[in-house]
Amino acid sequence: MKEYSTPGRKLFVIFNAILLSAIALACMLPIVNLLAISFSSSEFAASNAVKLWPKGFTLKAYQFVADKPEFLRSFVVSAKVVAIGTFINLLLALPTSYVLSRSEERFKWRNVYAWYFVLTMLFNGGLIPGYLTVKEVGLLNSIFALILPGAVQVFSIILLMNFFRSLPKEIDEAALVDGAGHWTNLLKIYAPLSKPALATITLFAIVGHWNSWFDGIIFMNNPMNYPLQSYLQTVIIKPDYQIIASSNINLLSLVNEQTSRAAQIFLATLPILLVYPFFQRYFIKGLVMGSVKG
Repeated sequence: MKEYSTPGRKLFVIFNAILLSAIALACMLPIVNLLAISFSSSEFAASNAVKLWPKGFTLKAYQFVADKPEFLRSFVVSAKVVAIGTFINLLLALPTSYVLSRSEERFKWRNVYAWYFVLTMLFNGGLIPGYLTVKEVGLLNSIFALILPGAVQVFSIILLMNFFRSLPKEIDEAALVDGAGHWTNLLKIYAPLSKPALATITLFAIVGHWNSWFDGIIFMNNPMNYPLQSYLQTVIIKPDYQIIASSNINLLSLVNEQTSRAAQIFLATLPILLVYPFFQRYFIKGLVMGSVKG
């Protein structure tokens, strides 16, 4: 399609570029400030003298975090939750989306099941029934308490279902005529063609599991089983007694609660910052194509 370069169009492009640049800058500045604090000595951090560049540059905050078994243990727990949880989310979303993408003629109860899933997005049993359910099935204080209650991601199913429905029906019909069953059709035709949508829901699952903190607080009785975000929540609202009780004068002069918290928060953010670029090229395409049809 030919794009006409009118004065109004040029003005819109310039305004759009300035606006998006300002939004991107507003999102980046807190991260840069956090990083600068984590590399600064305690005296500058405590006096709020650190802005966008470290003052009294030191790596002591990261050395302090590296020696904290609580942080490393919670990091491993979150990594396990992300790996297992994302796999289960995809494992359940793929066949469910495929079935719901069938027409009413091929799957008689398709609309009934579709509305059943949609209603779960609008209504839920609440916090106490959810806690009691997890407790009664024996998942309390288990890593699967952080995974199984949210194993079926309805939004991801709807997104993937609409992506499947946007694919040409002739592909499906040709495969069935050639003798391919539904599982063969799903795994060898639909799944390879759905990389943008799969990358999108994978990114959603990774971010959702990694950033989840409330489930850890509710379902974990032992703080040793906290995922990373639950651990960081306790660090932010409580003083770090390990620093207060430290007898290392050099450590106290270079590390305080502010710098240690900044280092831990930045390290918790870093995996998402590293993962996101790998999914970026699929993200917009999968999100747009998965929202075209209903």
